Amino acid sequence: MTVCCGAASFWIIVDFPDDATFLTPLEKHVVITRLKSDGQASHRYESYKWKYFWAAYKDWKTYTGMLMYMGVDGSLYAFSLFLPSIVSALGYTATKAQLLTVPPYAVACVMVLLLASVVLIQTVLVGLAADRTGRRGVWNISFACIGCAGFAMLVATRNPHVAYAGTFLGAIGIYPCISNTITWVGNNVEGVYKRGVVLGTVIAWGNLNGVMSSNIYRSEDAPWYRLGHSVVLGYLAIGLLCGSIINYIFLSIGNKRRRNMTDEHKRSLLEGMSQEDREQLADFHPDFKYTL
Repeated sequence: MTVCCGAASFWIIVDFPDDATFLTPLEKHVVITRLKSDGQASHRYESYKWKYFWAAYKDWKTYTGMLMYMGVDGSLYAFSLFLPSIVSALGYTATKAQLLTVPPYAVACVMVLLLASVVLIQTVLVGLAADRTGRRGVWNISFACIGCAGFAMLVATRNPHVAYAGTFLGAIGIYPCISNTITWVGNNVEGVYKRGVVLGTVIAWGNLNGVMSSNIYRSEDAPWYRLGHSVVLGYLAIGLLCGSIINYIFLSIGNKRRRNMTDEHKRSLLEGMSQEDREQLADFHPDFKYTL
């Protein structure tokens, strides 16, 4: 099914709003204006060049994005694998154990909706706040702390009921950061092709960590799985939490440097460049503002 959908998307997905035949001229204008206001409206005539590919891998934001998404995606896969085992430690088996895995996911679903970008769910209060304030890192850092608290409970306790409570905190800490991390990375990379390479790399690297997740919950560690929980706690603390903090600090420094630039300094940087060359500076343009 995935392969079929991927093949069909080549013809179904349009490259840019200007090419969307299902939009009216007014709708196209509105979409493009919104993209520009969010710093995500690269010129539609930008053609692929290898320099965009290499620019993505020379950009430090690619690697902080990989670190953050590794932390959240590796934890996500592990959480999905071990949850039925934790619930079975409560004394329930088979159908009851599977049914008891539903509440943590239900909580996570609510949190994902609350933190989704306004581009996806415009009526969500937190998503609106994140977009309007331009601060996404705060959400990542806050929920990473909640996730760490949940897995710290799982590592420390031998009480199955406390462990079950920890799964709720784990779900709350992991799931909202999936969409928020990807949106945060995309907000800070301009250029259609460069952004495509960066996001593709970040997502692919994050998904590769599913290999780790399937090997850390060993049968000999049952029923408390200390090794598995400790590894996931490390992923959340080092990858998601520390990665988000590092990304936030570096972006803040970048914004501060650009704010302190004088008009004369900006003119000297752009002197001799054509309009096209200036546009191709993308997120390295002195007027580009990073989303924190």
